[in-house]
Amino acid sequence: MNDPEETVSLAAEAYVILRERILRGELPIGKVISRRKLATEFGMSLLPVSEAFLRLEFEGLLESRPRAGTRVRIPTEEDVRGHYVVREALEAEAARLFATAATARERVELQRLAARVDALSTQTDGNRFVYLGLHEKLHRRIADGSRCQPLCDAIEKNHVLASTWLCVARQAAPGQSPRRHQDLIGVLVQGDPVAAAEAMRAHINSALQNTLHRLEPYFRLRETNGKTYVRSLNSRSQKRQARIGS
Repeated sequence: MNDPEETVSLAAEAYVILRERILRGELPIGKVISRRKLATEFGMSLLPVSEAFLRLEFEGLLESRPRAGTRVRIPTEEDVRGHYVVREALEAEAARLFATAATARERVELQRLAARVDALSTQTDGNRFVYLGLHEKLHRRIADGSRCQPLCDAIEKNHVLASTWLCVARQAAPGQSPRRHQDLIGVLVQGDPVAAAEAMRAHINSALQNTLHRLEPYFRLRETNGKTYVRSLNSRSQKRQARIGS
């Protein structure tokens, strides 16, 4: 039997591996996962893997039910809307502070990063994980420019859950600008805090509508199969998750 310190260390290792797989879409939304199989794969006992599961459930990335097992959590529409209420509040404030506190160098670098993000968003055959990484970096740089570390920390935590939703591939929404991140940053770098906050609110609201559209099949899956984990989206839908969206 593992001693307590070793169990804690192994649980942390299992947590990091599982969290990364979920955030990268390797374990997609609705995917049923087995403690026993993962313990075997990781060369661990069930105890540290179970502790990692509990931590991921607390963070909202997994969900478990008696006699049904554990799966990557399928969000409800209320989950998504609530998340974006918090995200709008945090990131609008970050944009407001960035407009007045960011250095000239930070403004130039952010404009360049926005151009890269928009370029990747239009590539239908690109690596979606590269896009998601740069997209997260863009929003993190805005937060960094706010010069408020507690705000940066809160935004980073808020992004974790949404990362699983962004791994679901989709087609570009009708009327969506291919320069939407460049347009957003173009307002932020002008130095008007009120305009910056309003631009970010509009950006986040657009992201909410896109996310609701992307997750609609999962909302239906949860409604029709809420008490059991037997059904899942078909394999073709899951394979599409590796394709880049916008």
